[in-house]
Amino acid sequence: MYKKKILLSLLLSSLLSAQNIELNEIEVVSATKTKQSIKDVTSNVSIITQEEIEERHYQSVADALKTVAGINYTSNGGLGATTSINLRGAGNNRTLILIDGIRYQDPSNTSGASIQHLMIENIKRIEIIKGAQSGIWGADASAGVINIITKEPKNGLHASGYTEAGSFLTKKFGASASYKKDKFDFQVNVDRIISDGFSVQAPKDKDVDDYEDDAYRNTTLNLKAGYNITDAARVSINVIDINANKEYDSYANPNDTAMQSDVSDQLYGVTFTQKYKNHNITLKAERSDYERKEIGTVASWGVENVKKFEGTKDNFELMDKIQYNKKDFFLLGMGMSSDEVEYILTNNETHKKTNRDKFIYATNSNKISSLVLTESIRHDNYNNFENKTTGKIGIKYNFTKDLYATSNAGTAYNVPNIMQELNPWGGTNSDLNPEKTKSFDVSFGYKNFQATYFYNKIDNLIEWYDPDGWGGTPAIYKNLDGESIFKGYEFTYTQDFAQSVYVTLNYNILSAKDKNGKELARRPHTTFKASINYYVNDDFSISAYGEYIGERFNGADKSGVQTGRYTVVNLASNYDVNKNFAVYAKIDNLFDKKYQVVDGYATAPLSGYIGLKAKF
Repeated sequence: MYKKKILLSLLLSSLLSAQNIELNEIEVVSATKTKQSIKDVTSNVSIITQEEIEERHYQSVADALKTVAGINYTSNGGLGATTSINLRGAGNNRTLILIDGIRYQDPSNTSGASIQHLMIENIKRIEIIKGAQSGIWGADASAGVINIITKEPKNGLHASGYTEAGSFLTKKFGASASYKKDKFDFQVNVDRIISDGFSVQAPKDKDVDDYEDDAYRNTTLNLKAGYNITDAARVSINVIDINANKEYDSYANPNDTAMQSDVSDQLYGVTFTQKYKNHNITLKAERSDYERKEIGTVASWGVENVKKFEGTKDNFELMDKIQYNKKDFFLLGMGMSSDEVEYILTNNETHKKTNRDKFIYATNSNKISSLVLTESIRHDNYNNFENKTTGKIGIKYNFTKDLYATSNAGTAYNVPNIMQELNPWGGTNSDLNPEKTKSFDVSFGYKNFQATYFYNKIDNLIEWYDPDGWGGTPAIYKNLDGESIFKGYEFTYTQDFAQSVYVTLNYNILSAKDKNGKELARRPHTTFKASINYYVNDDFSISAYGEYIGERFNGADKSGVQTGRYTVVNLASNYDVNKNFAVYAKIDNLFDKKYQVVDGYATAPLSGYIGLKAKF
């Protein structure tokens, strides 16, 4: 039966982007902070394309990311509930999340980015750069970088809209308008989701319909505009506004009706670019504001809880890309950033803290015939932590058109999140030290197959520590002694048959252990993800995709509940009525599998949705 389940997931739970374009034609910007063809990038890169997003109709960015090789996730109860992405086993706060290059890292959130609130409809592509990237991006990028790139305006005036309805009384709708001509362009996009949802908490194997629903609301606005001052100079702005509300349950109380998390996130970016001879100069200023109100939160067991979080991240940066050969460039940059946190307890007591950083970095990239070499170095000067220099080197060699090898080695530095230091849920730890990471990977590719080995070593890994297991002694965030090792293999294979059937398979093996060789919690040892897309004709397509999760335990050292060993399959179909209108339908959790990613927190049963899209 076990083998049959794996075979079923091979055949029916596949994951593939509908690759109507060659991957080698894609340009990525996250690997070196500048545009490069993906074939000239040494880093291990995965791309989620716009075609894939439109074929699959994912509910959110988190749903799209969990289909990528090397990524697994934890979720505390369905759409809009707290979600963390683990990249090669490293937690959410070790991966830098960007939206159009703007940092989406909330300093008032121990997880870093509230990725559960990112909607999917306005996205052009998602770049996932794996391995230590601090030599390029700084302290938030010790595990990698995920850059979410939104759609760009096209020439002329365009408009589009969509509506969707389905299970849990879920309704999604949105509209966009864009204009581009000569020197000026703009795009505005609004998305809205309303869902009654299902209970965030539910005992394992119990029906979520037996408990009260926990609703979710999200309205996201994205505005982009640009003006070409001259043929060589451009100024652009980007505004992202996310307002969300998620009902949730207090501990062990699935029928709680009082608790809500009310979120308001705003991201602002202004960028000026100037080309001069072989220089491409970029000046940018960015600000991210985060506010989260925990409605219904009260003091408990004589301990005050946090009822409001506020975080601000500022970044100011100057960068010059010097192109000294057709395929060779040198990138030099400098800047400053700050993280500021303020939180208010249920007794109205207020706490504040600020971390600041000044930095300088350089990257050099050369392409010599079939060889690509990249070197990066960065120095960060912190006001609250030891200064640190990090770096990265990468090499790629194309033996033939179909056969290549690539390898990367880097160091990283992950400073403690302010909330981890102050820790209003337990004890303050002023002795919390930054994590230090060494990262290595090597990949071999032949035609449509790629095999990767990765090895990441983290010294002073920061984890939650509860001395007696129940809070009698205040729990703290602490550095685990010694080095924690994250290592494993990623195998991917893609194939198209007669230009009508596309298949992708990926298989991952992960070992995530502390210095004593004990396995860390909630990391699956093996995962298998796959998809099959069938294009019946130019107007109609069907896709099946999903994943098999191997052994995984809710607690460290294989303790707690087994939360792995299950397969989830999803289906989607699309039909283009004409050039302006399309309809689609999807089924999530086709076989109504009962499973939990985190013990005690519910996941969606069999559910279905239908939608209509229009563009002009």
